[in-house]
Amino acid sequence: MSATLITGIGELVTNDGSLGDGSPLGIVRDAALVVEGERVAWVGEATGAPAADKCVDVGGRAVVPGFVDSHTHLVFAGERSAEFAARMAGESYTGGGIMTTVGATRAATRDELRANTRRLADEMLALGTTTIEVKSGYGLTVADEVKLLEVARGFTSETTFLGAHVVPAEYAGDRAAYIALVTGEMLEACAPLARWIDVFCDTGAFDEDETRAVLSAGIAAGLLPRLHGNQLEHGPGVRLAVEFGAASVDHCAHLTDDDIAALRDSDVVATLLPGADFATRSSYPDARALLDAGVTVALATDCNPGSSYVTSMPLCISLAVREMRMTPAEALYAATAGGAAALRRGDVGHLSPGACADLAVLEAPNHIHLAYRPAGRVVAQLWSGGTQAFQVAAGREVNRRVGGTYRDCCPDDTTTG
Repeated sequence: MSATLITGIGELVTNDGSLGDGSPLGIVRDAALVVEGERVAWVGEATGAPAADKCVDVGGRAVVPGFVDSHTHLVFAGERSAEFAARMAGESYTGGGIMTTVGATRAATRDELRANTRRLADEMLALGTTTIEVKSGYGLTVADEVKLLEVARGFTSETTFLGAHVVPAEYAGDRAAYIALVTGEMLEACAPLARWIDVFCDTGAFDEDETRAVLSAGIAAGLLPRLHGNQLEHGPGVRLAVEFGAASVDHCAHLTDDDIAALRDSDVVATLLPGADFATRSSYPDARALLDAGVTVALATDCNPGSSYVTSMPLCISLAVREMRMTPAEALYAATAGGAAALRRGDVGHLSPGACADLAVLEAPNHIHLAYRPAGRVVAQLWSGGTQAFQVAAGREVNRRVGGTYRDCCPDDTTTG
């Protein structure tokens, strides 16, 4: 197996507190790392680097782990720019526009959905993201939810069945019948294509009893739970996430002290989605209170056509720092190691020996530039699974792996419980 030495690293963020400066970011300065196959084989100061078959000098740039985007809705058709304009004119966000996307998505072919997902996934890759989760939820029939998950599986193994996104119009008068469909025939068809079960537990979506029924059925079918909760107003989302041992509860814009304490005393990750709060002019979560309490926090894009048409994790990092009072170090950790925790992955989100060799080379001397330059193209090179996915020179891409994809480079290290 050939080895590649990446050297000339001005600042290497490992997210391993046992390395480098001993901080949570585990920063090693004047650093190098060795990639063998798809894994990191060695990390340390460049002066002590072992010999390798190939050497890449990054010229003093910073290197960080590839971003782990643990909450996306990438498989959809159509767009909702008129809805965005209405919000900017003063209308509030209620989640009602989801059915607009459902209609367009049901009408789209697999090839059309695949092409749009590829476009968005390529944007994410170019902005430093190396691991993504993708949900269904814009089909809401058995055949259409299967279609979405089959497309999603072409891009990642981190697929989530979200049949409980909203109640579709055809079931508006019989919610119980739709819950029976989601927990019965739809779940049976979708479970083989998914790793996760999710529910939008909020005003206008699904209540506590409905959420409990869907999560219970999903777990019985072998899926792992995660949850949308506390986005539009305070509700039972956090409490249910803790009760069911969910990997993550996402949004968390409306929390009480009891919610924060429950998260602190559990293994549930609080995944914050600042792109959605930005795009809907909504209140941002109190990230500072969560972090100060010791809650594990993740950042994700929530990429979707209605409330967060965002593919940039660097933008989410910048919003987290500027609007949610996170430090640049906390935000970077949340966008990498935090996202990995939200997916219960031990192989990504860090650059310790043995980890997947997923890394971003920044056009910057340190990680702070991710927040400091919110509109700049900060990622100069990206390595995914030990292979260089693209490189930028003189402000333009000069080398790109065609059809860059997201995959598990170390599937044996994926945790399941």
